[in-house]
Amino acid sequence: MATQSPIINVMTNAAIKASRRLVRDFGEVEQLQVSQKGPADFVSAADLRAEKTLVRELENARPDFGFLLEEQGEIHGAGRSDRWIIDPLDGTTNFLHGIPHFAISIAHQKDGSIVSAVVYDPVKDEMFWAERNRGAWMNNKRLRVSSRGDFSKSVIATGIPHHGRGNKSEFLHTSARLMPQVAGIRRMGAASLDLAYVAAGRYDAYWELDLKAWDIAAGMLLVTEAGGFVTDYVGRAKVLDSGEVLATNDKLQLPMQKLLQTSRRSVAERAAQKKSAG
Repeated sequence: MATQSPIINVMTNAAIKASRRLVRDFGEVEQLQVSQKGPADFVSAADLRAEKTLVRELENARPDFGFLLEEQGEIHGAGRSDRWIIDPLDGTTNFLHGIPHFAISIAHQKDGSIVSAVVYDPVKDEMFWAERNRGAWMNNKRLRVSSRGDFSKSVIATGIPHHGRGNKSEFLHTSARLMPQVAGIRRMGAASLDLAYVAAGRYDAYWELDLKAWDIAAGMLLVTEAGGFVTDYVGRAKVLDSGEVLATNDKLQLPMQKLLQTSRRSVAERAAQKKSAG
């Protein structure tokens, strides 16, 4: 059985407390689907309630820590070296539509590096957690990324550009090249869980653009502590700033990087040719 450190206990306890109301609110959202007004305002309130619970619990346990929050932005702590990076409801659109796939994501960042992470799926009661140099776990089960190196046996996760977000041309080019090669492509709508699933070996790789730090901070550590890699499309580690994420096992890292880079190059060349022709 895995022994959780005091900091992980603080994080998991906060996630569990916030999840209780979140799950109750999710039941209400399912009922609101039939109303004409719709559940959007209710979900925003649920998001804020969860975030306030997390802030309260974490602040009580570590009063000197700062925060980077999806809803409230950055809050500086007395001690400038530590902060929490929190997404109280990752998968808001799923929640909004009564789809039971969402999570609470909490990362502890110390001196610029993520050192502890929790991603909690309250519907399935799956608590993913990791600490730097101590491995990654789901409840009490040790996690390892998959060992698949053949695209034909691999399931790849992604996010699909929508409503003004993402690069549609680049995504379509990448997907068109991947689809004939892989066992499947999945779009589930919660980046923190996509990363957790790579850590658990459920997915073999995951790529997406235009993500925020609170979407990926915790999930990144899960993947690396499970033996995987998290970089941008060209292999750089500064993904919290860029929001460009590729998470893989060791066998798929280079093939996925090559495919993504080739797609980006092709789309850029086509755009340049179109512009010069016009």
